[in-house]
Amino acid sequence: MTVVAVRGAIKVPSNDKAAIHAAAVKLGNEILGRNGIEVADVVSIICSLTEDLDAGNPATGLRIERFGEVPLFCVQEAAVVGQMQGVVRMLVTFRAPAVVRPQAVYLDGAERLRPDLAAD
Repeated sequence: MTVVAVRGAIKVPSNDKAAIHAAAVKLGNEILGRNGIEVADVVSIICSLTEDLDAGNPATGLRIERFGEVPLFCVQEAAVVGQMQGVVRMLVTFRAPAVVRPQAVYLDGAERLRPDLAAD
């Protein structure tokens, strides 16, 4: 077994608790799905959100949905002039049977953050 990390981001449509939770769950599920990760193999998940998203915590949405046994942590993204607003980022650390090249996941407009990593 080896420990690997994969990242992703999603643009949240509004500063609303339900929207933040739903976006986090969508991103978390998509990261696991695209990379063939089982929840039991997740070591931890770190989330960040831009300062304009203050109505909810993405980790809470993950915990409620299906990641209740996973250590979760959330931080506010550093405020950088000109950065894209309304974004939740995620770093998922997981156990894999062998060295793998994880596929980053960018959704709902966040693809613009890393076009070099966004899937076609």
